[in-house]
Amino acid sequence: MKYLFVVVFFLAGFLLGYHFGIGNQTPKYGKTGLPKNCKALIMDNLTGVALQKYTPEDALDSINRNCGANGLIWAER
Repeated sequence: MKYLFVVVFFLAGFLLGYHFGIGNQTPKYGKTGLPKNCKALIMDNLTGVALQKYTPEDALDSINRNCGANGLIWAER
């Protein structure tokens, strides 16, 4: 019975977190078209490198600056 409670508790926590957008389930963009979350930023950087719009170093610097440990867009929703 105790294990069932633990499983239900963690499942409920996961579903609530997923529902309220904790994380980067979908790419989000602002009104200006710029990325608002890390999923969108990484997708844009990968596309930019593939199209040779950015160098790989520029893309990694952008990802580190915005999505690194002290990233600028971690708190964005």
